[in-house]
Amino acid sequence: MHHTAVVFLEFGAVLLGLGILGALALRVGISPIPLYLIAGLAFGTGGVLPLATSDEFLGIGSELGVVLLLLTLGLEYNADELVKSLAGNARAGIVDLVLNAAPGAVCALLLGWGPVAAVAMAGVTYATSSGITAKVLSDLGWIGNRETPTVLSLLVFEDLTMAIYLPVLTTLLAGLSFVQGAISVGIALLTVSVVLVVALRFGRFIEAFVSSPNSEVLLLKVVGLALLVAGLAQQLQVSAAVGAFLVGIALSGELAEDAQALLAPLRDLFAAVFFVFFGLQTDPAKILPVAGLAALLAVVSMITKILTGMYAARRAGIAKAGQARAGIALIPRGEFNIVIAGLAVGAGVHPDLGALAAAYVLILAAFGPLAAKLVQPVITSIAKRA
Repeated sequence: MHHTAVVFLEFGAVLLGLGILGALALRVGISPIPLYLIAGLAFGTGGVLPLATSDEFLGIGSELGVVLLLLTLGLEYNADELVKSLAGNARAGIVDLVLNAAPGAVCALLLGWGPVAAVAMAGVTYATSSGITAKVLSDLGWIGNRETPTVLSLLVFEDLTMAIYLPVLTTLLAGLSFVQGAISVGIALLTVSVVLVVALRFGRFIEAFVSSPNSEVLLLKVVGLALLVAGLAQQLQVSAAVGAFLVGIALSGELAEDAQALLAPLRDLFAAVFFVFFGLQTDPAKILPVAGLAALLAVVSMITKILTGMYAARRAGIAKAGQARAGIALIPRGEFNIVIAGLAVGAGVHPDLGALAAAYVLILAAFGPLAAKLVQPVITSIAKRA
């Protein structure tokens, strides 16, 4: 059969299957994300019916999904709000780093994997999935809640921390010199600073350039600009998600509202592809031997993230119900965590690190949205009584 025909058949079957799973999730009243992840496991490496040819295509689509998720999230806020939120939540960001990097580092050291593996596992347990959290906030209608800016500031703080962490980790894995590592970190920090300054001081010029009365032209400009900045950020060892988010905050007012309406269908399509592709990359056979340890690490991480969210929301003067929602929203892990584990496995740090990270992320990627839907009302009720 012709290669293109096979790709169309597989991709069409994936999208149709996701549509059916989405309809099922709506009927049951849960987030569709866990079902998308399970579908990926079923059709990925070691699954029931592995896909033959469309992995690369789905991979590109999944990256685009993360970019669109963070772009639309950035459109909700402007640059001034972001800077004020980051400044006001810097202490909470440091608490987030200490509380959530510690479980991974301690686990690696107790297992005898060595200090480099400990640094890698610290990153695996630290970073919340911006993509999944953005989807949860959107699905459950939490975007307008008072605690949401606090959650977003923590996500941005984490992504900016990753801009420093990833070059450091790469230096350790490659055995590079201190000078080479310092140069990599400096480039990453300079990139983030330049993009932030441009968003703050020249946002009106960006809006004037992007603005158009024609919806097709507006969509092409916004998506094109987001992809260009995301690609530049990725090339300079900064998260593509950070780049897309900053493009979103550079746009505001009526223009941002128009862009959101146009982007919503694209965002939902490619976000679903992202979640299923995450499952495709995971071999179920490798997960089972480390499932118990991964579950224990996941429970510890859920507790530390909930404490982080509650602490940050309480400092922002948010009521207990909002504190609970903030903590739950930070539970999911996803794209960053897998990238970090992939770097460590590729460098030969330890053969079990990849499987442990995959099992850990899968648990929290699936449970995070479920917790937001099912556990949150219980926690909110208890918080209100207290």
